[in-house]
Amino acid sequence: MGDVTLDELRRRLGEEGLVLLDVRMPQEFAGLAGAPCDPRQGHIPGARNLPLDRLLRCRSAEEVRALVGLAEGAEVIAYCHSGNRSGFAVQVLAAAGYEARNYAGSWHEWSRDETLPAESG
Repeated sequence: MGDVTLDELRRRLGEEGLVLLDVRMPQEFAGLAGAPCDPRQGHIPGARNLPLDRLLRCRSAEEVRALVGLAEGAEVIAYCHSGNRSGFAVQVLAAAGYEARNYAGSWHEWSRDETLPAESG
């Protein structure tokens, strides 16, 4: 499977069994910081925040699964600001047994469409 597109994520948002993982820093997730090029700050509704640096400190697949807290095989879509950090996260998640895909457009793309929901805090 390839990267997740904006249209696919828009359709699947809130879908049972789908986990949306925001791998940005907590300040970005909360909307307190972010790239000035983005018209809105915050996160995609329903997303969980797990900063990439925490994920990369794991030394084994077992540590990754304990940190993420999902059953092996869970479907995860990761995103960040522009798809780079989430690309790394997808590799780590896949190696730990998750069905993981990258939303390459990430917050940079999502924040530009005013019809899409956003949360902060």
